[in-house]
Amino acid sequence: MAHITFIHGIANKPPPDPLLKLWRRSLAQGGGLDMGTEGITSSMVYWADVMYLEPLQEEAAQESLESVEALGAEPVDMSWEETTAGDEAWEAQLAAKLQSALIASEAATAIASPGEPPPPPPPPQGGLTQESYERILLPWFVKERLMKTLLRDVHHYLFNVQYSPRPGASFRVQDEIRRRFLNAVIEGAGKPGPHIVVSHSMGTVIAYDCLKRVPECPEVAGLMTIGCPLGLDEVQDKLQPGWSRDDGFPRERVHGAWINVYDRLDPVAGFDPNLANDYRQGSKKVLRDINEQNSGKWRHNISKYFGGTQLRGALRELLGLQPDLE
Repeated sequence: MAHITFIHGIANKPPPDPLLKLWRRSLAQGGGLDMGTEGITSSMVYWADVMYLEPLQEEAAQESLESVEALGAEPVDMSWEETTAGDEAWEAQLAAKLQSALIASEAATAIASPGEPPPPPPPPQGGLTQESYERILLPWFVKERLMKTLLRDVHHYLFNVQYSPRPGASFRVQDEIRRRFLNAVIEGAGKPGPHIVVSHSMGTVIAYDCLKRVPECPEVAGLMTIGCPLGLDEVQDKLQPGWSRDDGFPRERVHGAWINVYDRLDPVAGFDPNLANDYRQGSKKVLRDINEQNSGKWRHNISKYFGGTQLRGALRELLGLQPDLE
């Protein structure tokens, strides 16, 4: 027996139970990791309701995870930037990096179809190679919304902003999400077998913050980060005190391996996808980075990552399961 605590990332989501079923089903598809057959229990750290008026309709949970992510790319009100005096330089630097990574990813993976405008040019510094030519799966404006969502969510979490997603509900974002993560990890700690945390997107920032900086957080046997923005300087700066380049590994509460999975054309992770040099343990590189190249024009999608053979193999390793020989 083993237990996984999942934590989702950016964009609005269906309610927690349908979302958890979607993640489990996505891992199992195509002869993958069938958690039910393997006797693996799981829970979902759900925080979309801290940022959104209401969850996506449950019917959305019957769609693919890619469709759910696209549906969750609602217009983002950026007026909050006008009320964050003192944070302007931080916001501008992070926004520029996210936009640069998105443009580079777009230019590296797309050609225009007949009648469509050409893709935006890559940023002057370049840095990504053209690896495939596929039609756009998510429109540009949807991707921009998703990146603006990431900027807002990262800011509100790291600065512990007071936020009201709906009338009658108001949260200190970091305090509330930390509380939910701790409750889920405490529950997981009571399960038999190895307990690991699998996080995606903005969820990787939350998982790291809690495992490194929250004394009440229980220990876990392993950590997997997927499509992770933890390589960004702006994020690292706000994880202090706690983070340092020479001792950033959360060894206080992660007593096994940390495996980081990325796609170089994932705009959330693409600006600095390798974490081993930035999260050392006693100045030694112990974190393992895995480049799992996905497909299509939106490489950040969790269902694509979950279909990867390298990710599935690494996840089996963290769970103490035998390798899949097929």
